[in-house]
Amino acid sequence: MKKYWWTLVFVLVGTFTILGFFGSEVYKKAPPLYESINSSSQGIIYTKDDILDGQEVWQSIGGQQIGSIWGHGAYQAPDWTADWLHRELVNYQTIYSQNKLGKSFNDLSKQEKMLVKASMLEDYRESKVENDKVLISDIRYQAYLKTKQYYLSLFSNSPELRETRKAYAIHEEVLPSAERREKMMAFFHWSTWAASANRPGENHTYTNNWPHEPLIDNVPTSENIFWSIISVILLLTSIGFLVWYYAFKKEEDDVNPELPSSDPLKNFKLTPSMKSLWKYWGVVVVLFILQIGLGGILAHYTVEGQDFYGFPLSKFLPYTLARTWHIQIALFWIATSFLAAGLFIAPIINGGKDPKFQRFGVNFLFGALLVVVFGSLTGEALAIHQLLDFDLSFWFGHQGYEYVDLGRVWQILLLVGLGVWLTLMLRCIAPALKIAKDNKQLLLLFSASTIAIGLFYGGGLFYGARTHISIMEFWRWWVVHLWVEGFFEVFATVALAFIFVTLGLIKPRSATKASLLSTSIFLVGGIPGTFHHLYFSGTPISISAIGACFSALEVVPLVLIGFEAFHTFKVQKLTSWTKNYKWPITFFVGVAFWNLVGAGIFGFLINPPIALYYLQGLNTTAVHAHGATFGVYGLLSLGLVLFIVQTTFQERKWNDKIMGYGFWGMNIGLGLMIILSLLPIGLIQFDASLEIGLWYARGSEVMQSDLIQNLRWLRVIGDVIFALGAVFYALAILDKTGLYKLKSGKSEFEGDLVVEN
Repeated sequence: MKKYWWTLVFVLVGTFTILGFFGSEVYKKAPPLYESINSSSQGIIYTKDDILDGQEVWQSIGGQQIGSIWGHGAYQAPDWTADWLHRELVNYQTIYSQNKLGKSFNDLSKQEKMLVKASMLEDYRESKVENDKVLISDIRYQAYLKTKQYYLSLFSNSPELRETRKAYAIHEEVLPSAERREKMMAFFHWSTWAASANRPGENHTYTNNWPHEPLIDNVPTSENIFWSIISVILLLTSIGFLVWYYAFKKEEDDVNPELPSSDPLKNFKLTPSMKSLWKYWGVVVVLFILQIGLGGILAHYTVEGQDFYGFPLSKFLPYTLARTWHIQIALFWIATSFLAAGLFIAPIINGGKDPKFQRFGVNFLFGALLVVVFGSLTGEALAIHQLLDFDLSFWFGHQGYEYVDLGRVWQILLLVGLGVWLTLMLRCIAPALKIAKDNKQLLLLFSASTIAIGLFYGGGLFYGARTHISIMEFWRWWVVHLWVEGFFEVFATVALAFIFVTLGLIKPRSATKASLLSTSIFLVGGIPGTFHHLYFSGTPISISAIGACFSALEVVPLVLIGFEAFHTFKVQKLTSWTKNYKWPITFFVGVAFWNLVGAGIFGFLINPPIALYYLQGLNTTAVHAHGATFGVYGLLSLGLVLFIVQTTFQERKWNDKIMGYGFWGMNIGLGLMIILSLLPIGLIQFDASLEIGLWYARGSEVMQSDLIQNLRWLRVIGDVIFALGAVFYALAILDKTGLYKLKSGKSEFEGDLVVEN
């Protein structure tokens, strides 16, 4: 086994070295925050402090949940960088034509238009900096003022832009304070300066020529195209090697030839801590249903903007808040299911015994999680409604960053909760490690993955409210990519392996080898692949090179997903008693499918730099997000809940009909949601982004067109089927636990009966 362990160690040391070294480049080469932005004749326009104040204002209104900056954020409203830049350039053309040539821009000859463009290229691409101050021309300053006035009106309650706000699903008077609106304009404008000014000594902007804007020759760089081609070649080469390895080298010794004649867990006596976990999976189901409801509201907002079938819902639950809660609740219920699965498996590892005060710890952790959930959701609502003091918003309200929206205090408390969970886990695992023999190495790997989950969420604490947005993005993706997409997946892989070993279906040695190999293959691309989120976030070309090559490797293990699905599926057919685990295993097979489609195909669709250049911030990202987040982590979480329920209530049979409706309803509904709506909308936007520019692809002319509106309504079909599937899933669990008998229709509420007694 040594070679497998050394391979994993080599992968971890090598990949984190790469991540750390090039991460330092993000710090060194982030777009500068100069002392001030100055007009040639008017002096200081705004200062560095104004930019950072504006960033905090933007965070307080929901930040990345209301439009996006540099392509990161919500898809409904515009990308403010691309939108502001285009509006300012059009205003520049108008002002220059009138002031310099005495006629409108549309009346200019081709040669005169070329003169205007040459002036724009000099003003924007060759931005002047002297004594730590950016100097802009008077014409650019006038264009800035005109553009700023539009945005000041947009984020107020001005009647002339009410229809625009509806098209963008922005609620009225987002920022009641005129002073805060002014500050936020400084942050918006600085983001466009970075997207239009060349890096010193380079012929591309700080954002690598993103967004696509032909007016100032923002087009893909040669490096962008080069590393995209290299990434595809690397992908094909790696796939060929892995297929060769599995065909000629992999040992087929995963299934235990001496299968148990009966379920090893059939007579397992649940410990008090295991019995008390009913609260965890109960909350998972409740939050899952709530998240679906919020998703339906969000989908409808894309049609009506501010209302829900005529009711002015945005006054109370604006799009920004609904999307914040939709994403946060998803992370909460998925994380809760993983925590519950770990706490359920831990006593099994410990030979069916609870350490002292284990049940108290489980109940204490549950209470702490409820405080974090409800505290953070309340804080986010207060922040978005501008009811929190400005200085408190980041700490108790809304951080403004997608997936880590919760205020910093709640984020710290969540990290403390993970520390409690880690302690509860290790208290059970440590004694088992001392006496373990055949499965000792699998337990070591399980322990390592547990520690990683407990610690890597801490990456989200390495930035503050006034941290440079490029640096913030680096650390934010430590949480989203490394913590969620990385080590949660490792934990899930090892947990499933341990479950199958416990059931006697796979030999410990084979499970350990497979888990170590899978983890190494996944992390070799997954850790440096974090950079594929940062191509256009004010990072140097080296980030694109590393991100493109290593993120391509993330797809490699997914090519063999058919083997994983087949081996997982055949587990339920190995003996008569394994049929009892039909539904948890079926959900795990579903995970394998969506791993290939949602994470693999739809993920690689937007992975290469040349693809993401045109696709960043479009609905194609939502396709990947839904397919991977629910298809992989959602189904896996629901499958883990079913394993807990099956083991807890073994004497009761599943209602196969109802659970079948649940499984297929959610999977078919998700597929229809993507095929009928999200994907075609994304492809329409892609064409618009490719032909004209990102500002146009995200603008109301495209997004409010009849075709897009019809595609949005078509999503109702998939949404309804998906929601019904979730309801059937919940009903099947109620029936299995005896809390509600579907056949008789009679309620059988028994309190803590089976669960606690």
